[in-house]
Amino acid sequence: MRNYATAQLIGDRSHQCDATAVYTAPSGARAYVLLDGIGSSDEVRDWTRDAARKLARAAARRGDAETGLRAVYDRYAAEPERHDTWMRHHMPAAAAAVAVTAPGHPLTIAWCGDARAYIFVRGTVRRLTADHNLRRVFPPRGGMPGGNRNIITSCLGAIETDQENKDQYGHPAIESVTWGPERCRLLLASDGGYEPHEDAGHDLSAFLMGDLSETAESFVDTAVATARSVPDRRADNATVLVADLRPTA
Repeated sequence: MRNYATAQLIGDRSHQCDATAVYTAPSGARAYVLLDGIGSSDEVRDWTRDAARKLARAAARRGDAETGLRAVYDRYAAEPERHDTWMRHHMPAAAAAVAVTAPGHPLTIAWCGDARAYIFVRGTVRRLTADHNLRRVFPPRGGMPGGNRNIITSCLGAIETDQENKDQYGHPAIESVTWGPERCRLLLASDGGYEPHEDAGHDLSAFLMGDLSETAESFVDTAVATARSVPDRRADNATVLVADLRPTA
């Protein structure tokens, strides 16, 4: 029986530019990927779907989320068009989150951009990622709202090195964490999936219990409905991947 489920809604966008992918390597390592494409077009949609598959294969074959993400990040960063000042702003790109389980190793998670990874363990939801956006660079303080969370400071498709990104934004282009080994439920989510819940103060644990498919569908259904309930707010693409993970020997 499959240990994961995905769900997505287009929201009020013209295209669905989020994508998910799962790949299992011969070693038994499995990668779970979620990408949030930047923009709404046929080109961004198709590129994001292809990039998600490439990232899942790369991470699973390497048995590690960060190593896989760096390999794909570097591959796109080496494209000559991305080093042209005008052309790079017209090249497809995406926020990315990838999680990898490998026999004998803890869960590894890596990301660039504002796609998020959470785990639900022992009745508690823990967020494992820190957004790459201007809200992180300029956090709210003194009653001020802080930086624009919709402007991301790293992504798959960027060309900056870790040090270049640190010099500009205070964080590397790619970050990673490990978890476990411990049985848990993994949630990967695009910003259209998690932001409406966060803004409304929802307890995410209430949306992460029960059947995997029903959980995923309820999460995005509620996200889009909640976004649309706010005056003058349009619902973004909302996508999640939910997986039940168990320790591997």
